[in-house]
Amino acid sequence: MDIPVDNERCFACGPRSEIGLRLHFTAQTSTSVTAQTCLAEHFQGWVGVAHGGIVCMLLDEAMAHAAARSGRCAVTARINVRFRRPTPLDRHIHLFGEVLERRGTLIRLRATLSDTTGIVLASAEGDFLDRGPLDEVSHRRLHIESATR
Repeated sequence: MDIPVDNERCFACGPRSEIGLRLHFTAQTSTSVTAQTCLAEHFQGWVGVAHGGIVCMLLDEAMAHAAARSGRCAVTARINVRFRRPTPLDRHIHLFGEVLERRGTLIRLRATLSDTTGIVLASAEGDFLDRGPLDEVSHRRLHIESATR
């Protein structure tokens, strides 16, 4: 099984990504995470509104980090997004991701994107493929980074 490698340049959360969002997720429970962000105007779709692809990416990232919080490295197999309201630009928004269940190599997750008053702007459910324990992924990442130095 190929284990994904993290070189800290992920567009969504990578601290070394020059153009990314640099999202920082915090633990809510042992299987859920939260993050806050504010999307700049270069993430626009329609005037004043975030592009739908950016909204999908935010929800996908929240689910991936929830899987990681549960100790698993997981990659997206399927995602189903529901857009409820336009996601505004230049305003704080809140992400939440949680693991719903694990069955074999499949992890089912859910994520929501809401405004500061708690109104849900978009939500998603997804199936992610379990690629192994997170510590194994970290070990591989460190091994690859040290080999490239």
